[in-house]
Amino acid sequence: MRLLLRLLFALSMLALPGATVARTSVATLPISRMDLPWWRERFEAKQVELREKHPRLIFLGDSITQNWERRGPPDWADDAPVWQRFYGDRDAVNLGFIGDTTASLIWRIRNGELDGISPKVVVVLIGANNLGRLHWSAEDTVAGIDTITSEVHRRLPRTKVVLLGVLPSDRTAWATETTVAINHTLAARYAHDGFVTFLDVGRVFMRDGKLDRALYYDPKLTPPEPPLHPTAQGMALLAAAMEPTLAALLGDRNHLAPP
Repeated sequence: MRLLLRLLFALSMLALPGATVARTSVATLPISRMDLPWWRERFEAKQVELREKHPRLIFLGDSITQNWERRGPPDWADDAPVWQRFYGDRDAVNLGFIGDTTASLIWRIRNGELDGISPKVVVVLIGANNLGRLHWSAEDTVAGIDTITSEVHRRLPRTKVVLLGVLPSDRTAWATETTVAINHTLAARYAHDGFVTFLDVGRVFMRDGKLDRALYYDPKLTPPEPPLHPTAQGMALLAAAMEPTLAALLGDRNHLAPP
């Protein structure tokens, strides 16, 4: 409800009587979630971690990214060992926040999340929550993602970005169609970008042209929910899909091979 009120206020400010303004997508506006105690505590704790660690690699995202920190049992919730295998020796920091949209990630970036660091690579995975209850369009979500890559480039001009496509889910037909539209646009937009490498890794979650529901933990919950969040096994496939690109950009070994 608080997020909805902030969105309505932001939209009202864009449509003042008599004003002539270009349309601005709410997905590109910085929206704070500091009124949520857990979110504020995580944001502040991550600021300390960033200052102490001086990361070479950071991950910006929502719950799918934050889930790298989960530990099982059960085994499908044990993501941390996969993170340790691929990123444990890379001075990596997880900046995923459950429920974040493009707008909240923009707020974090503009409020210090990238200050005072100089990572070699930033991995961005965002947009899934734009397609939930908020129902933001493909056009608006792409605009939000473009704003994020621009903000990263302005603050970290020597850092490379690995932009992951929005992962496939099985929530609604509209969300599925919009995911495809977002990724199609991003693939074309960043095809020859020297700063951003776009990877549409959604194929690893598909089998015979359909979503492999076994790679998502939401249906395993009680009560079950539509597939959205990968299991630890799904996250391992995700890590493997982007590993060759990450290794090349970081200039270190490919972690798919034994150490």
